[in-house]
Amino acid sequence: MRILYLDCFSGISGDMTLGALVDAGADRAYIEDELSKIKLEPYSLDWKRVIKRGISATKLDVVLDPEHPPKHHRHYSEIVKVIREAKFSDRATALSLAIFEKIAIAEAKIHGTSIEKVHFHEVGAIDSIVDIVGVALAIDSLHIERIYASPVPLGSGTIHIDHGIYPVPAPATLEMMVGVPIASTPYTMEMTTPTGAGIIAGIVDEFSKSFPPMVVDSIGYGAGTRDLPKQPNVLRVVVGQMDPYIGKWQLTHEHLAHDHSHEHAHENHHHHHSHDHHDHHHHHEHAHGDHKHDHHHHDHHHHDHDHDHDHDHDHDHDHTHHHDHDHDHHDHKHEHVHTHHHHDHSH
Repeated sequence: MRILYLDCFSGISGDMTLGALVDAGADRAYIEDELSKIKLEPYSLDWKRVIKRGISATKLDVVLDPEHPPKHHRHYSEIVKVIREAKFSDRATALSLAIFEKIAIAEAKIHGTSIEKVHFHEVGAIDSIVDIVGVALAIDSLHIERIYASPVPLGSGTIHIDHGIYPVPAPATLEMMVGVPIASTPYTMEMTTPTGAGIIAGIVDEFSKSFPPMVVDSIGYGAGTRDLPKQPNVLRVVVGQMDPYIGKWQLTHEHLAHDHSHEHAHENHHHHHSHDHHDHHHHHEHAHGDHKHDHHHHDHHHHDHDHDHDHDHDHDHDHTHHHDHDHDHHDHKHEHVHTHHHHDHSH
């Protein structure tokens, strides 16, 4: 299963998320082509590399056309209509609508109106629409099947918005965090925007303080606008594979492979720590105790390590080895009786 983890240690916003996903390998050309289907006021996307307290990150800015003043107020129903008429992929459409629906429900509750009548202020502007739909397109291009996130720091203090001076987190942001684990932060500033909160509340499947078990494919960093005094203001995203063999993963280090006749087969990265000793001329007597196997689809009896040894020993050895192996829920007791003759090891 292909998964995405949103590491929100400095909060989250729409532009940070889209920048991080493109940094992690989302198809930027696909995203830009699809976004051109949004029939609203003109804009352009400005992508650049920035350094945030030592971390190189992708910074995205939605640049508005000065000759076309932006429209800051849009009804939720208008945004839904624009998204549906754009004919994005089913997945991108569903993700976009899920994010905007969470924002609409929160805004409607805060302002005491219905979802049908609610209108967005900052979130209704073209830059927020581009951020949200862009995130949906990026996730679609990465073929993400499940989304995880860390607990989310919201910030504190006050913020100036269309309605005046509001507390941080903004009421709609906090409303979207119902049922979501949040994290404390020492900063008196907005760490998570309403757009970021919509992404978290609308499309994250599971929350985890630590990384979920996965094999990492790519990592991306998306930069926020401001600089934090003691930490990088970036969102880190991690794309990876959640694999049933995660506890038995193996790598091939070709630069460490010397001229050995030990041919370790590290195929498919599955640690089947079993040995094919058929060329050892050993007589193995295995006394197996009670085995409790919980395989989870693992083949623990398959021996993939080929050890081709030529043994010429000039003396006789009678070896009795008692091995206690604790291999992933297995209690194996093996008694090996080895009789070796004329050993001359050439590895």
